[in-house]
Amino acid sequence: MPGENLSRDEARERAALLSVDGYDVSLDVRSALGDGDSDNGGDSDKGGPRTFRSVTTLRFRCNEPGATTFADLIAPSVTAVSLNGKDLDPSEVFDGSRITLEDLAADNELVVDAQCAYSRTGEGLHRFVDPEDGEVYLYTQYEPADSRRVFANFEQPDLKAPFRFEVRAPEGWTVWSNGSGELADGLWKFAETKPISTYITCVVAGPYHYVTDSYERALADGSTLRIPLGAMCRKGLAPHFDADDVFLVTKQGLDFFHDHFDYPYPFGKYDQAFVPEYNLGAMENPGMVTFREEYIFRGKVTQASYEGRANVILHEMAHMWFGDLVTMVWWDDLWLKESFADFMGTFAGVGATRFKNAWITFANRRKAWAYRADQLPSTHPITADIRDLQDAKLNFDGITYAKGASVLKQLVAYVGQDAFLEGARRYFKRHAYGNTQLGDLLSVLEETSGRDMGAWARSWLQTAGVNSLTPQVLLDGEGRVSELAVVQEAAESHPELRPHRVAVGLYRRGADGALERYARAEVDVDGPRTIVTELAGAEAPELVLVNDDDLTFCKTRFDATSLATLRAALGDMTDPLARALCWSALWNMTRDALLPAREFIGLVLKFAYRESDIGVLQMLHAWAESALTHYAAPEWRKKGAELLREGTVVQLYAAEHGSEHQLAMARFFARVTDEPGFELLTGLLDGTATVDGLDVDQELRWVLLDTLATYGVAGEKELAAELARDDTASGRRHQVRCLAARPSEAVKAQAWAQVVESDALSNALVEATIAGFVRPSQRELLAPYAEKYFAVIERVWAERSIQIGMDVVRGLFPGLQQSQATLDATDAWLSAHEDAAPALRRLVLEARDDLARALRGQACDAGAGV
Repeated sequence: MPGENLSRDEARERAALLSVDGYDVSLDVRSALGDGDSDNGGDSDKGGPRTFRSVTTLRFRCNEPGATTFADLIAPSVTAVSLNGKDLDPSEVFDGSRITLEDLAADNELVVDAQCAYSRTGEGLHRFVDPEDGEVYLYTQYEPADSRRVFANFEQPDLKAPFRFEVRAPEGWTVWSNGSGELADGLWKFAETKPISTYITCVVAGPYHYVTDSYERALADGSTLRIPLGAMCRKGLAPHFDADDVFLVTKQGLDFFHDHFDYPYPFGKYDQAFVPEYNLGAMENPGMVTFREEYIFRGKVTQASYEGRANVILHEMAHMWFGDLVTMVWWDDLWLKESFADFMGTFAGVGATRFKNAWITFANRRKAWAYRADQLPSTHPITADIRDLQDAKLNFDGITYAKGASVLKQLVAYVGQDAFLEGARRYFKRHAYGNTQLGDLLSVLEETSGRDMGAWARSWLQTAGVNSLTPQVLLDGEGRVSELAVVQEAAESHPELRPHRVAVGLYRRGADGALERYARAEVDVDGPRTIVTELAGAEAPELVLVNDDDLTFCKTRFDATSLATLRAALGDMTDPLARALCWSALWNMTRDALLPAREFIGLVLKFAYRESDIGVLQMLHAWAESALTHYAAPEWRKKGAELLREGTVVQLYAAEHGSEHQLAMARFFARVTDEPGFELLTGLLDGTATVDGLDVDQELRWVLLDTLATYGVAGEKELAAELARDDTASGRRHQVRCLAARPSEAVKAQAWAQVVESDALSNALVEATIAGFVRPSQRELLAPYAEKYFAVIERVWAERSIQIGMDVVRGLFPGLQQSQATLDATDAWLSAHEDAAPALRRLVLEARDDLARALRGQACDAGAGV
């Protein structure tokens, strides 16, 4: 709609003009119940969107009386608008996304009475009908700018204000918001919030299963801080809800952040809601954090899943200070909250919880996301140039999160942990309930560290691209190191060479065969070549690891001797973090077409089963699968699949009975197997085959069925029978994915039409359908959709919400049609659509880059087979 994509310039002009004193928001969601639930989303029986009443009273000041501005609201209709007691004609002032406000006074009161639409895309007020019991659940999700789908406001982060919410809900429901609430005469009223941004306000409503606890802490002034704790989920998930573990991590995190931040948690209560059909991992609404309900595990999972959940809980908790208490002025400085929360989630996980190896997971999994993002044509500095809200939506990416967190880890090495944390403490106290930019943080870090932060910030925060660090070793006649240097390189597109504080480790095998570090030096790498003088005279290494302990953000390369050592003895490396760093480096080499995919897969088969860290093992499985799908030469894929199947089934039976390694092997085997493995999959499903110690629970059954459906072994009848066993919201999503995975032209045509030509599916079912539609074993079946894709994406982007548009454009790109013809078709679309929405072009450019990288990788792998 016109004006829906708010620009940075418009936000700046409005912020210079206005100051907001407060909001009173009254919602009536009794309409959430009723007819129209069969499609699991809730169109009304009148053919329009199901709506709820929203009445907003907004009090604000204007620096220039007589000026004109606008309020934001996306709604099907507006019943009434009044400004300073004067009724305005909604048809004249409301255009579908903005309300024009003319002739402002010095002090103003705006009242907007609107009919807003329940969401089916996870944006705004999302409405979900549980197919298991028919119960209706509501929750809000706003970031970056969807609170305007629920109430009228000034939708930008720097116009903070206190909020008072009241909600009239169906009888028997409970309602939660950011502040504490109470029910009186059928109306839920909530305490006024501190000044916060619109995008972190929140309402959750429905017959949720709710568990309570509390946290207490003695403060330095002798008082006691008491925080009521709550955790909730759908009633259907209650039997699986391990709230005790959620509360344990929550309390550990609150202790940790109070110890390190010296600023008491400022938002009263601390509720955490696990909600259905959530687009994100979680959202840091103060006092009312929302999470995707997949963090409640319906079946057996590995410790990596529990560690991942703990990391997200701590990430969102860190936001209470970095983001909620102190908020960026505009989305350019999104890193001021997301990079810090990503870093703090791991920092607190290691420091406060049972997950002491969280930095290993970060190095292996989280940074892989960042490395990929920072090599795309859309890469950007951590402090990005965010022109508008569409830019902002796409910048919730691996650079803003994981690269930013990696750079903060480098910053801690650069200024010291004590100076870093003291800087954070001063930052909170100086800017509490306010908004900041890059310079505000740098100034306190300069105070606490004594270092000039300007040059560091220019190199790390204001330039894009990832550097490569490679060791060069010269030996003397006695076999000792005469010179060890680190060579730094950058891509031509982003030639910046950065200062890196790194640890360089020397490794060799001992008498017992273990590959262990025997020398280490920390050094500041700056410029194209840095000599590590501290390691001169050391005995000759078998392996040099130039980013040992993972202090910096770089692509680690190896000299020839080190690479040969890894090929022979990677599994003998005793330190799990060093091992994870080597795996990550080998994966980056595979993606960069420096290591053939078949060799990477061979290393996984040779050494991964010895991996002690379950998270690293599962990441290696994902990389091996990706290597086979994208980077292996087409003529070798069948052989590669055979090797993966045969190697994995051996390890499945060899794994410790009942162990998480056995479970990881079972899931991986199910994903990579082909026809010779189908007998085992069907046997595990019907009980005619067993693997000692393996519990084939409901979630694992769906994994097995997913592969069988993909190859046509399980059809509609078998999937219907499985749904009868698991007729839940989760079961239906699994069934939808499996149905779309079947190898049939008619099936693919139906799935395409459901996603592209209709908006009948909710966001979760769109995601499931796309996941089923795109299968590597069905390249020929999917080939006709390449041309169709380029014909429809501009229309889809214009007609659908940005979340669904992103899902479709990313998910349906014909990346499995790995040929020059597909690359040419992509370039032709980009050339013919130079005036398309920049965010849409960015998504297509990113997909094109992945495809081009795959073709380079396949050429490298084909060369290895000659």
